[in-house]
Amino acid sequence: MIRSYRANSGAGIEGLTLRRHEPPMPGPGEVVVAVQAASLSFRELLILRGSYVLPVKPDVVPVSDGAGVVAAVGSQVQGWQVGDRVAASVFPNWRDGPFGLAALPQLGGSLDGMLTEFALLPEGALVRIPEHLSYAEAATLPCVGVTAWNALTGDGHGVGPGQTVLTLGSTGVSLFSIQFAKLLGARVIATTGSPDKEQRLRELGADEVINYATTPDWHLAVRELTGGRGVDRVVDVAGDVSRSLQSVAMNGHVALVGFVSGNRPPIDPGLLFGAVATVRGVSVGSRSQFEDMNRVIGEHRLRPVVDRVFGFDDAVDAYRYYESAKPFGKVVITVG
Repeated sequence: MIRSYRANSGAGIEGLTLRRHEPPMPGPGEVVVAVQAASLSFRELLILRGSYVLPVKPDVVPVSDGAGVVAAVGSQVQGWQVGDRVAASVFPNWRDGPFGLAALPQLGGSLDGMLTEFALLPEGALVRIPEHLSYAEAATLPCVGVTAWNALTGDGHGVGPGQTVLTLGSTGVSLFSIQFAKLLGARVIATTGSPDKEQRLRELGADEVINYATTPDWHLAVRELTGGRGVDRVVDVAGDVSRSLQSVAMNGHVALVGFVSGNRPPIDPGLLFGAVATVRGVSVGSRSQFEDMNRVIGEHRLRPVVDRVFGFDDAVDAYRYYESAKPFGKVVITVG
């Protein structure tokens, strides 16, 4: 018998339950992964709050992000064998190209996720994890890592030397965006509302940090730091689109990742038109983007930021900590 957590949309953290059941058996084209670690993202809280935008099946095994080792392979599986170190794409059907309806099924939502001792996955969902990373570090990549990579590179142009990137806040996406932008040669301006996090953002690679608690008109500070021009790209996790548009240069790019602030103010069409910029919604990324990101991570020996690690039996406490502590970096749950 193995153990898996179960969750229901809107049931809250208190609704998480741990169950024992028979281990999965792989069918044709399927792989069983012995999960070694899983990590929490904001989507996991949205699911438990009943406000996630995509379908969530009843009694789902939660959590989209995890890493582990291949424990069994079904017939017709090619390219994977027992012992391979892997993670899985959040959207298993999204192999490459633009996002579409066919790619909609997602781990920890309409499909069972990774908060389990053994996960049954289609072989096409798997990616190899960088050799230098631990399973706990690799488990941070599938959602926020790929989202940050997509935000910086997924528009067909991407970020490069001589450009400036603005990241909002200190979520997992924001931290990965700082790390990736620096690897791509860009200058980074970061925002935070916490004096304690200012130096940590600089240590991670941010060239300039603006405290939006003491500088509420932070978009004006961004303009000042860029000589009035604005930044080439904004990675907006807060949903503050109006001020992101006031921070971006003409023909720049706003990658709208989410709205962790909880606010959804209306967007002035005149501001959108006057910015002469692109606003693109970013929904994680494809397996191809995951693989490209992992190659860069491996080449540069980049290490994700992990705030705290919990054991499998303490998964509920991990959720509570993630919700209340405003962690700097990812909250990881070790499984194996």
